[in-house]
Amino acid sequence: MRSASRKWLTTALLATVIVGACSDDDGGSGPSTPDAPTNVVDNATAATSVTVTWDAVPGADNYVVQRVEGAAGGTFATVGSPVAATFTDNTVAGSTTYRYRVATVDGGDQSSYSTEAPVTTPAAGPKVATIDEDITADRTLYSDTTYTISGFVHVTNGATLTIHPGTLILGDFDIVGSSLFILRGANILADGGSAATPIIFTSEQAPGTRQAGDWGGLLIVGNGIINRADPIILEGTGTNAQNYEVNYAGGNDNTDGSGTLRYVRIEFAGYGPAADQELNGLTMAAVGSGTTIEYVEVLNGLDDSFEWFGGAVDAKYLVSYESGDDHFDMSEGYRGRLQYVIGFQSKVVNPRPGAGNVSADPQGIENDGCNGANCTTGQASTPFTLPLVANFTLVGPEDGIFTANNGGYGMVLRRGTAGYYVNGLVIRWEKAAYSLRDTSTANRIAADSLILTNIVDAEVGAQFHAGQSGGTFDPGTYNLTASALAAAATFAGLPANPSAGGDFNWALAGASEANTGGLNPFTGDILTRAGAAVTATSYRGAVDPAGPQWYQGWTNYADN
Repeated sequence: MRSASRKWLTTALLATVIVGACSDDDGGSGPSTPDAPTNVVDNATAATSVTVTWDAVPGADNYVVQRVEGAAGGTFATVGSPVAATFTDNTVAGSTTYRYRVATVDGGDQSSYSTEAPVTTPAAGPKVATIDEDITADRTLYSDTTYTISGFVHVTNGATLTIHPGTLILGDFDIVGSSLFILRGANILADGGSAATPIIFTSEQAPGTRQAGDWGGLLIVGNGIINRADPIILEGTGTNAQNYEVNYAGGNDNTDGSGTLRYVRIEFAGYGPAADQELNGLTMAAVGSGTTIEYVEVLNGLDDSFEWFGGAVDAKYLVSYESGDDHFDMSEGYRGRLQYVIGFQSKVVNPRPGAGNVSADPQGIENDGCNGANCTTGQASTPFTLPLVANFTLVGPEDGIFTANNGGYGMVLRRGTAGYYVNGLVIRWEKAAYSLRDTSTANRIAADSLILTNIVDAEVGAQFHAGQSGGTFDPGTYNLTASALAAAATFAGLPANPSAGGDFNWALAGASEANTGGLNPFTGDILTRAGAAVTATSYRGAVDPAGPQWYQGWTNYADN
């Protein structure tokens, strides 16, 4: 009996121990909940940045930060899970009210959220950025930021520079010669989209103090063909380590593409990095026909407004206002097609001190064949410069503005150039409308590869520049009309100084002979060269008398 009693007692004691071991040691209250953060404070450190802080909770693993827009209502969303008791939110907008709340996370448990903390961001200020190194990978420039090109910046082979409509790009005034190069194999996609949102390259100086040559310019180098033997170094390059030599010879593809310029303005360019090597507003060296150039204006540049060295890029709707040298300059085998181009000159431009020299022989158009080093057969080097230029309007200054022995000609064709020039207007050039120079150019006329036809000239010193050995054209045969009208009577509106008020209206006045007499239809070689790129018109000049004023809304006529 004593053995049985002892066995029962042992079993009871063991059960008591087991029950005690299984009992809850927290008094039965369950897992604890972390404390919610306190003293939550918001600080808008910028228009697009808010920093949230709070008192740290002991034992917290991390926190949950939520945000909602507006002073009341709305649905909160998580914007961060920081470990420390601070969080910076860079996804906010300027001039906007937000509310933030924070919860504590401890293990698998999360606290309730803190009291909401409101904050209003300040208005967004202007964004600025400096580009001072070569662009070696794809990059996009946005219209909410003003960019400064500082020094000689190159977009290199394989990279594409995209520029959004309405973007402003400044040329650094202090880093002299600041320029943007699009090198062979690279691309620029600068499409302003419409007249309301042009892309603007201009001087860093404030309006009213800007001058020709404040910065360098825009230069595009393609893989097109030129008529000079390799190597040919682009004028104005090779002056220092950043402005390294750029060779544009040796290309073999006149269909090459370098991108798009559309609704673009280039202002106050032309700084000369070396003596007598002023840069152009827009330089196109060996640029191929796969490139789009439309609705581009160059104003108040120190050298040529537009210059083509070889290649075959086409262009339409070009405006050159107040050039330091020629408005349109083509050479070295350029074979592209231009239609609807305007050049206007009323003064000698005022250059930035030390930027370079104004040309002694500015012209409306100045075209060359081949000249200088590496022209293997001299001015007869092929391919010949052979552009098709249709519907052009070239207006020069009043008499006495150009005082040099040279200069003051509407069109200078020399050094073996060919080309077809049709349906144009050449107005108010003091020396002559047309200057055809040297025997090599006369040879192109004899070969029917240089033709001037269906052009009106008015208020010029002479129709042809005499004694230049470059040949001539019979006005009757080629419909070269010498008008008795003055420049102001040729157009609907031709202000003497557009920058002082008033705007151009390049539509033809009713009395102008240019309302009719255009070559239409094209035939022969002109038709072949025109292809689908150039349209025959019954009027002459750059603007359809019954059509849209294509230059309005995106052009500028500032003198400084």
